[in-house]
Amino acid sequence: MDKQVGTVTFKGKAVDLRGKKVNVGDAAPDFRCVSQTLEVVNLAATPSKARLFSVVPSLDTGVCSAQTKKFDESLAALGDKVAAYTVSLDLPFAQKRFCSTENVKNMHTLSDVHDHSFGTNWGVLIEGLPLPLLARSVFVVDPSGKVAYAEVVKEVTEHPNYEAALTALKSIVG
Repeated sequence: MDKQVGTVTFKGKAVDLRGKKVNVGDAAPDFRCVSQTLEVVNLAATPSKARLFSVVPSLDTGVCSAQTKKFDESLAALGDKVAAYTVSLDLPFAQKRFCSTENVKNMHTLSDVHDHSFGTNWGVLIEGLPLPLLARSVFVVDPSGKVAYAEVVKEVTEHPNYEAALTALKSIVG
């Protein structure tokens, strides 16, 4: 199994990530996540248009909540030109409750609790913690399935570069 040793920190402590690093220009890796309706969703089940994958450790934390709401608000103007997903290891029921409570409309949630395939295949599953978490990251995938933007945040508890991700996304949709 591929591993990225010490590439990110969690609360200041270096942690390893399971899987290979995903780079701009790579084919987007497949995954099997669970939707709010308990359907198993893979990459092929997402629309062949610009896609944003906003990856968070848990929607029950302040930064993760803010990240999801920031992208949700920012994507409203792009309408159906974009498919946007928040991926976490939260259970689908918790994700649904969060979206309902916070009025999140433009971000669909995907739970990687099924088999951690998103975390492993995209190289963002944190190893060595008392429970599995995903490293905070953002990926933009173009309609052909190529990664157009990739950021794995160096310190998991900090925000991603929202503007860079949105600029990459907007460059695809025009």
